[in-house]
Amino acid sequence: MSNFSKVLIANRGEIACRVIRTAKAMGYRTVAVYSDADRDAPHVWAADEAVRIGPAPVGESYLLIDNILAAARSCGADAIHPGYGFLAENAAFSRACDEAGITFIGPAPDAVELMGNKRAAKIRMIEAGVPCVPGYEGADQSDDVLVAEGRKIGCPVMVKAAAGGGGRGMRLVQDEAKLLEGIQSARSEGKNAFGSGELILEKAVVGARHVEIQVFADTHGNAVHLGERDCSVQRRHQKVVEEAPSPAVDEALRQRMGQAAVDAAKAINYRGAGTVEFLLGQDGEFYFMEMNTRLQVEHPVTEMITGLDLVEWQLRVAQGETLPLAQEQIRFNGHAIEVRLCAEDPQQDFLPQTGTLLRWSPPADGGVRTDHGIREGQVISPFYDSMQAKVIAHAPTRDGARRKLIKGLAHCEILGVVSNRDVLSGILQHEVFASGDYNTGFIQEHYADRLTGAEVSHRHTALAAILVTHIEGRKLADSAGLSDGFMNWRSSNRVPIISKLAVGDASFDVQVLAVNQNRYEVTVEGETLNAEITALTGRDFHFAVDGVQGRALYALEGNRIWLDAEAAIQVYTDQTLPAPSGSEAGGDGRLLAPMDGKVLAVHAAVGDAVTKGQVLAVVEAMKMEQQIVSGVDGTVATVEVAAGDQVKARQLLVAVDPAESADD
Repeated sequence: MSNFSKVLIANRGEIACRVIRTAKAMGYRTVAVYSDADRDAPHVWAADEAVRIGPAPVGESYLLIDNILAAARSCGADAIHPGYGFLAENAAFSRACDEAGITFIGPAPDAVELMGNKRAAKIRMIEAGVPCVPGYEGADQSDDVLVAEGRKIGCPVMVKAAAGGGGRGMRLVQDEAKLLEGIQSARSEGKNAFGSGELILEKAVVGARHVEIQVFADTHGNAVHLGERDCSVQRRHQKVVEEAPSPAVDEALRQRMGQAAVDAAKAINYRGAGTVEFLLGQDGEFYFMEMNTRLQVEHPVTEMITGLDLVEWQLRVAQGETLPLAQEQIRFNGHAIEVRLCAEDPQQDFLPQTGTLLRWSPPADGGVRTDHGIREGQVISPFYDSMQAKVIAHAPTRDGARRKLIKGLAHCEILGVVSNRDVLSGILQHEVFASGDYNTGFIQEHYADRLTGAEVSHRHTALAAILVTHIEGRKLADSAGLSDGFMNWRSSNRVPIISKLAVGDASFDVQVLAVNQNRYEVTVEGETLNAEITALTGRDFHFAVDGVQGRALYALEGNRIWLDAEAAIQVYTDQTLPAPSGSEAGGDGRLLAPMDGKVLAVHAAVGDAVTKGQVLAVVEAMKMEQQIVSGVDGTVATVEVAAGDQVKARQLLVAVDPAESADD
């Protein structure tokens, strides 16, 4: 039986804060670890002690087992909680903790190792009688055998990297003629991402839902399930929205799936928190996909419908205690829905975003929980995952939880870094999601055309324009020592202020005519509105447009205006007096970094002849790779970076001298 008193959390961000909160409440001392990029991060402040483990890149800090163990030894930590991601499902880490005499708050190394390989895991589940998708998980991994087995299964076939996860190394093959291409592509991605080209094949279950069961097991032979979570709203196999219970699961099906998940845990002598993931077909049949041997990102929805603290359970099991409740004692109450708030730009195909959080305030409504590890003024770096927070709502009914979460998102203030907040709100409001009758194809089938976010309304643009005009007017009045009554005063005929505001690729011609110190006539692209600013502070203002009152949050950053008004965030660039600029980046031969990040590869050398569309560099940020292609035919003039370099957004990477056209 373990007996630890100081817990080191081998993670960062919101999950580190989450674990620290419960561990401290239970009386444990807590230790945070941090990289150079996280020196002043909230999880560092939250812990009792903190230890530096290396530079910002994860490969030099959070992924180094020796550094984590050295940190534990330096402060006397006798237990380690891995959170999720990083080393959470690394059998070598779990084993190293055991060998060092440090309690690993998670399953035994053998269980982590077994379930980390999809092929081995599926074989064990078949042996245990857990329903599995028909397919091929054999040892012969030759292309010929895999193609033949794929034909036996029949298309559509899902090709999966055995060591994969997060949608990487997965290919859906709809046509037998493309089986070899899909196999080779998945194998290549598996090797690059996970160091293994081992594959399995499965019959694609069309129109399925992704439903997972939360399981818990102790070291005394007890195992229970805590109900299901529906994770079917996904983009590129990445979960976006999760809820509990699933709208598609009744009590009888819950018992069947729960028992299968418990059987899976017992089959591998599991310990602690785990999640058994299933595909649920339209016919009510379900099939094992994989088991995650850790706490899940979406665990809060289970906590909110059970009233249990899953981290507390983890700590108790790690201390050698029996499970706090037997299966028949577990109760479910109401409905909970969670969304993942990420620093990514929907208008740029969800490219990860970096920058300074100029405004951050989670919703404070009752029944809405926000798990996060960020603070206002913090720099969001390119080194880690784009998810910054999780917003979760709980209510007696599913529709009540959905409406509460929509309201909570509207009151979630995040400016300075582009986020997916408004896309999440749109998904929750979509009629198909509201009905509960959706599957893993929801976004592709029903929401793909809305992923770029809401269109910019003239009303929203008008608010941005009068805000800037009002602030400038106040500055002028204050500098001249005038009272508010003289603000916007003119001795001659009033003339409108003409400006141009841009959002992404769109720009708007705006005219603002000051009627008095607070009232304005605003014309945006020919549409005129009457607006008034009734109160203004350093972070928000109250307004009325054509008689309708409201409140907006704002932040000014150089020539950019961040405006959160009427449940929509837009970032305007004031182009009234634009700086001189050359041709569009790429079109003039200059290849610029699209984001802060790390250069993974450079595929160009000075003097190389290149063609338009050719990949010349690859940049990585927040676990996403971005290929940088030449916008012209020509010859490489300069190469400004090398693989491994850290770059800033819009930094010059490669310059190409455009080839002369035939007309020149």
